[in-house]
Amino acid sequence: MNDMTGSFSLTASQRLDEASFIDRQVAATIPAMGVIFQISGRSSQVLIPLDSIDALSRHPDPCIAMAGQVGSQVKICMGTRWTIASVRSLILDRRDSTRLVADIDFLGEGDEEFGTGNIINFRRGVTRYPAPGTEIFPVSSEDMSQIYAANGDSHVQIGTIFPTAETRATLDVDALLGKHFALLGSTGTGKSTSAALILHRICDMSPKGHIVMIDPHGEYSAAFSSNGAVYDTTNLALPYWLMNFEEHCEVLLTSHGKDRDIDRDILAKCLFAARAKNRMAEGMTRLTVDSPVPYLLSDLTTIISNEMGKLEKGTNSLPYMRLKTRIDELKSDPRYSFMFSGMLVADSMQAFIAKIFRLPASGRPISIIDTSAMPSEITSVVVSVLSRLIFDYAIWARGEPKRPILLVCEEAHRYIPSDRSSAGQSVRKILERIAKEGRKYGVSLGLITQRPSDLAEGVLSQCGTIISMRLNNDRDQNFVKAAMPEGARGFLDSIPALRNRECIICGEGVSVPIRVALDDLEEGRRPASADPSFSRLWQEEGGEEDILGRTISRWRNQGR
Repeated sequence: MNDMTGSFSLTASQRLDEASFIDRQVAATIPAMGVIFQISGRSSQVLIPLDSIDALSRHPDPCIAMAGQVGSQVKICMGTRWTIASVRSLILDRRDSTRLVADIDFLGEGDEEFGTGNIINFRRGVTRYPAPGTEIFPVSSEDMSQIYAANGDSHVQIGTIFPTAETRATLDVDALLGKHFALLGSTGTGKSTSAALILHRICDMSPKGHIVMIDPHGEYSAAFSSNGAVYDTTNLALPYWLMNFEEHCEVLLTSHGKDRDIDRDILAKCLFAARAKNRMAEGMTRLTVDSPVPYLLSDLTTIISNEMGKLEKGTNSLPYMRLKTRIDELKSDPRYSFMFSGMLVADSMQAFIAKIFRLPASGRPISIIDTSAMPSEITSVVVSVLSRLIFDYAIWARGEPKRPILLVCEEAHRYIPSDRSSAGQSVRKILERIAKEGRKYGVSLGLITQRPSDLAEGVLSQCGTIISMRLNNDRDQNFVKAAMPEGARGFLDSIPALRNRECIICGEGVSVPIRVALDDLEEGRRPASADPSFSRLWQEEGGEEDILGRTISRWRNQGR
């Protein structure tokens, strides 16, 4: 090439010797579409004639027809090895309006199969970079099937890879769960159905698994009625004494500032004394205020009353009265009976953990925790207790046969908000700890949210796999782009243009970033998250009196 930016033709000395190729059938049938003219470690630039893109656009193979567009993939021959790259951006060459300058990001490389020219043994990462002047070729559907071929038994199929109609998109479950994952998408993009699809595929593959899902809207109960266990305020039976001291403070303390510090000190002293009254505590040498030892709420209030009556107490009686009043409110309010009932004083810790963590799974590997009917002021504490139990169990079960657990949090921005001054800090702390340390103990975290920018800083970067559906907010898009690897940048620019039930997947769960059209989920396995049809439902009338009667009854009884 005499002028790299002025002429596309290659000289004989610069062109790679085609005789050194094993069998260039692909290159012979599909001509080069451009040439590399600039190389760097992060990305490179190629020149693509417009007439080359126009000719390829009429090719019957949809992958080849898309070649040269943003998000498409190209391949470069390096001896007997193919290097794969994705097109990140395009701009018209200012020196020659008949061609484009494209930025490409290198994804990985594979060997050339003897006698066919097909790509085999594809792996992420690049060991050799091409030299300027090297030709680039479009990636075909057959190449795509080789690049994305699932190796091993730990893969689940979730859809088809864009723009092909047959190349199946797979997730490596071990890599997906081993390093956490996040599912992101604006409201109405099919996020809930996509989450159900992925979890169903995992449950089908691993019927003896252990999955706990926090469901704040009650939409997943119907989806997993056949292969999961559903728990809500009617059957959860979460014992209050499983809370640690910080969680007790969030539930029982209503004061702020200096008054809260005083109340904390009183509660710590009285709670420790209440736990110590249990016979179980007599043989414990390391009993603390956080120990999950049963105690009676009546014992706690009696101890508070006794402390209030002491002359040498360091404050007036008001802090003691606040605590007693709050405990009495919780005991008498039926909304809290799933947690503060007098029937939950027995030592049911083993049975509760076995039930919630699906130990054993008995063919129902997922627990759906429906928090929609719980009082909003206690929901974060319930999620905190369940999350902490999962993490603490994993820590104290080291040395036992491993039973990895997946915790999935729908509406994750509620529990790990970017605002550190908001309430519910205990759930934030434990979920952040699981994100940072859970992998070491066999605890995986799945975060589902429509507002990734509202998540705590750094949590999304702990997720090894990111599944992004359409995001309409610029702030959310930029937040996701910052968390994704550089090789996915060309795909990320298409996030605002994704159709419903389409997503970009990058990270550990896939070999290279991909755009996927997700499979349709069977009717009986879909969550109850479909948008209402106003035009159809507003044509119906009748039965309103019965509807109101049943609704008000549930409303007043605070139960479904």
